[in-house]
Amino acid sequence: MQPSSRVTIRDVAARAGVSVATVSKVINDRYGVAATTLAKVRAVIDELGYEASLVAQSLRNHKTNVIGILVADLEPFSTELLKGAADAIRGTGYELVVYSAGGRTGEPSGWEKRYLSRLSGTLVDGAVLVTPVASLEAVPGTPVVAVDPHTGPSTVPTIDSDNLRGAQLATEHLLELGHRRIGFLAGRPDLESAELRKTGYLRALTAAGVPIDEDLIRLGAYDPEVSARSAHELLTSADRPTAVFAANDISAIATVGAAEELGLCVPDDLSVVGFDNVPESALCTPPLTTVDQPIREMGHRAITLLISLIGGESVQETHITLSTGLVVRRSTRALDTSTKGGRP
Repeated sequence: MQPSSRVTIRDVAARAGVSVATVSKVINDRYGVAATTLAKVRAVIDELGYEASLVAQSLRNHKTNVIGILVADLEPFSTELLKGAADAIRGTGYELVVYSAGGRTGEPSGWEKRYLSRLSGTLVDGAVLVTPVASLEAVPGTPVVAVDPHTGPSTVPTIDSDNLRGAQLATEHLLELGHRRIGFLAGRPDLESAELRKTGYLRALTAAGVPIDEDLIRLGAYDPEVSARSAHELLTSADRPTAVFAANDISAIATVGAAEELGLCVPDDLSVVGFDNVPESALCTPPLTTVDQPIREMGHRAITLLISLIGGESVQETHITLSTGLVVRRSTRALDTSTKGGRP
C-alpha cells in the first residue's frame, strides 16, 4: 500500500488478519464479533486512519450524518453564519461540510439547485442554503432550510431577520441626529432582504416628513468596488448628503474609504451607518455604527431546525424572523447646523 493512497476496508482487513465482512460489522456496530477481534480491528482503523466512504455509508444505511451548508461565496456574512452553525452542530453526532459556489450566482438555472442535487441523497442528510437565488420548493427526501432567501419565505423552512425594522432604526438614528440629506447605498435588487432595507429607509424618511430624493439613492450591490464608486458619486455631487446609510457593512466601510479619499472626515463631515454588524464593522476607523442582525444565531437556528427535520420531528415554527437592533459607535454624530445651510 502506497502511503499517499486512500486506505480501504480491504487494507484494514489485511492488516488485522480478518475478513472484510468482519471489518464491516465493526464499522457498522453489528453483533457477531468477538471482543478481542473488535478491539484489534478498531486499533487497526485508528492506526491506518481509515474513514468509510460517505457514498458507501449512504448506500448501506441511507444516512451519512453529514449536514451541508451551501453558500454563494465566503464573505463576512456567510463566515459569521458558519460560526453559528458550527456552534450548533457540536455534540449532535453530525458533521458539517461547506460547499461554496465561488460567487458564480449569475448562472440562469440557479447554483443552489444544481449543487443540492449533487450532494443530496448520497453525501448529506440535509442542507442549509444561504441566500438562495431561486424560488425554492421542498426537495423530496432531503430536508432543507433556507437562510435569508432572495425571494423571501418559500415552501421550505426559512430563517431571516427583521430587515425592514433594522433599516428604519438606522435611518431614524440619522434623522434624530439632525440629518435630512441622507444618502442610501442599496443592496442587490434580486435579494428580498435588500429591498426590505430600502423600504425601511424610505418609510423612515416619509414618517419624518423628509421628501424622497432619488438622487441620494445609489446601488451598492453589497460589493466594495461598486459601493466605493457610488459613494464617490454621492460625495462629489453639488449638494452632497450629510449622512449615508449603506445596506450592509461592506458597503458602509467602502463609503468611509471614499470619504477619506475626498478629504472628508467621518463623522465630522459625514455620518455613516451600516447593516449586519460583522466583526469588520467594529475594527474599521472609526468603528462603524450599524444595525445588528443576529447572523450567528441565524446559523445556529438553521442547524437546529434542520436536525429536527432530519429526525422527523414535528416543527411548529418553520418561518423564523429574528429581531434586529441598532449598535451606535463612532461613525455618526449630530449635524452641526451652525454652518451655512446646515452643512457640517
